[in-house]
Amino acid sequence: QVQVVESGGGLVQPGGSLRLSCAASESIFRIYTMTWYREAPGKPRELVAGITAGGSTKFGDSSKGRFTISRDNAKNTVYLQMNSLKPEDTALYLCNADTCPFDIDNCSGPYYWGQGTHVTVSS
Repeated sequence: QVQVVESGGGLVQPGGSLRLSCAASESIFRIYTMTWYREAPGKPRELVAGITAGGSTKFGDSSKGRFTISRDNAKNTVYLQMNSLKPEDTALYLCNADTCPFDIDNCSGPYYWGQGTHVTVSS
């Protein structure tokens, strides 16, 4: 059974940093694109950052310059380092593994979602 599991969310003050982790099953990790999305109340799902199996990356406009993404193939884990966090970064952060790089809305599959991890940026 394929699994995608996020961790690392929590409460952080504005300007602070947080690192999210997403561990995926070995069977898919090395060939799938791993992408972080986020969902906030009243807002559409937003691409935060993604990284292909080959290491190509893509960032959403709101995360460029503040967030970085990396993958550790030995640990089947992708990391999202978030710096200079703002209250508007508050959301449920979801990790996705798919074969349609950065195009989940038009992806016919296969793809897998984790349950998400909450990030709250507040003083």
